[in-house]
Amino acid sequence: MSDKIKNIANGILANVGGETNIKSFENCMTRVRLVLKDGSKLNKTTLQKVDGVMGVVESGDQVQVIVGPSVASKVSDYIRSNTDLRVKDVPEFGQADEVKAQTKERYKAPLSDVFKKISNIFIPLIPAFIGSGLIMGINNILINQEIVKNTNITGLLGAFAGAVFAYMAIMVGMNAAKVFGGSPAIGGLMAGITISPALAGITLFGRELVPGRGGIIAVLLVVWFASGLEKRLRKAIPETLELILTPLLTVLISGFVAVLVLQPIGGAISDGIGKAVTTAIEGGGPVIGFILGGAFLPLVMTGLHQGLTPIHADLLAKGPNTLLPILAMAGAGQVGASIAVYVKTKNERLKRTVASALPVGILGVGEPLIYGVTLPLGKPFLGACIGGAVGGAIIAAFNVGSLSMGLSGIPLALLIESSKVLQYLIGILGAYIAGFIATYLIGFNDPVEE
Repeated sequence: MSDKIKNIANGILANVGGETNIKSFENCMTRVRLVLKDGSKLNKTTLQKVDGVMGVVESGDQVQVIVGPSVASKVSDYIRSNTDLRVKDVPEFGQADEVKAQTKERYKAPLSDVFKKISNIFIPLIPAFIGSGLIMGINNILINQEIVKNTNITGLLGAFAGAVFAYMAIMVGMNAAKVFGGSPAIGGLMAGITISPALAGITLFGRELVPGRGGIIAVLLVVWFASGLEKRLRKAIPETLELILTPLLTVLISGFVAVLVLQPIGGAISDGIGKAVTTAIEGGGPVIGFILGGAFLPLVMTGLHQGLTPIHADLLAKGPNTLLPILAMAGAGQVGASIAVYVKTKNERLKRTVASALPVGILGVGEPLIYGVTLPLGKPFLGACIGGAVGGAIIAAFNVGSLSMGLSGIPLALLIESSKVLQYLIGILGAYIAGFIATYLIGFNDPVEE
């Protein structure tokens, strides 16, 4: 450690009353931030004269010592190594990538890595969901408003829109095999077996087989099992026979396990989730919508939101998805909270950060706002959650459902049932207003211009 870093660190400690007077301690990119137990022990004049200290700013109960880029982290490291204080690196607003990385690591839930794998299965399918969903929405308008009466055209558009749902299981199966380490072709084949019409009419051990039983949940279970079996067989079977025996045994064994065990299990899980979501939203109404809409942003912080992707897909396979529009309100609350920050802050850099992130936030891409604005500032994140909760309550009250997934924010209106588009937009507006009011009233520590 250089003498300059030592002098700055020791100078800070000497002029704030020592480490015993420090209540909390952290650093951003350019500043060392301290909250003191007794502010009267701060010797600001002397601290400003320490070589390497560019300035000292008092902001509420916090003292910010400006030392410059890269120096702040080194000073923090020195103090952490030479005192009993615990230091955490906290990036400033606008540094969305750094905040996101640190937040994901700090608040990562035990199952977040598993859910990340599941999410990776569905992310490549998002363009197909968006394209098909938009075509479905347009086709519904053409039919309901009798804009196009030619059934050949509307029928063809219906085929375009419905293909992704008809063959979603196979696409999910192929992607799942990639993620689980199996062969995509076998993954698609196993998924195809679960939805094969040939299953109808077959009875095994007194149980009638049902094509599509368990939906996407069953597909994930089946492909996970098949991929694991395939990897084990590849290791156990001699090279000369591996090409023939591995796929043969994988399909035969996995096929029987699928129809006899995994599809019934998947069916029970799928039916349970579907019933729970539907009953909760229809029975709990605005109260459940309020809870779901308000809790989604903290769920994003932990990474657990990625586990909802197969649930969304499974709900869509059964009809309109009433869960997705509620959760989309969290992003709208984020927009409202960020607008309040823009209106209230006197920090020009913060204004520029909000202004650059707002357009994509309105379009449903919320990460620049959450990790670049509301989360680093603290209290606006709570305001965004409140906005999401209010929007969720409105959406649940109207029982709004989406016909596809992949979009959020205002664009999701294109995927909403045609009879509920206005209600969805009302929910968005409600989340904007509630997020704005909550953040404006709660307030935040406005960063001081450097």
